[in-house]
Amino acid sequence: MNRRAYDTDLTDEQWAFIEPHLPPPCATGRPREVDRREIVNALFYQARSGGAWRLLPHDFPPWQTVYGCFNAWSKDGTLQRLHDALREHTRVAAGREPTPSAAIVDSQSVKTTEKGGPVGMMRGRRSKVASATS
Repeated sequence: MNRRAYDTDLTDEQWAFIEPHLPPPCATGRPREVDRREIVNALFYQARSGGAWRLLPHDFPPWQTVYGCFNAWSKDGTLQRLHDALREHTRVAAGREPTPSAAIVDSQSVKTTEKGGPVGMMRGRRSKVASATS
């Protein structure tokens, strides 16, 4: 890594945990020129900063490469498997069971109406909905 570190960069210990969960480089095609650790560092930076992909700092790999890996890893389940592994590791480190046994849905965060479904706010909108369902 030939750049100043960001707060979101992985430590060596964190990278040692994450690296085995990433898919191996493809055996076919052009050899990868970008370090996968730098891609993961860019993904953590992107997740923390929330900016547009095109606004990744220039000392990370090209945004197209980072987004391409993000897209591929999302589609093939890599990010979900990594998330599950990190969650289990964190729970075990806290002295808890590896997987949660219950979930809570906060009713304040679920948007609904008193009728139990979406309703239009304008008279014209309601009449269109009503006529479409009749």
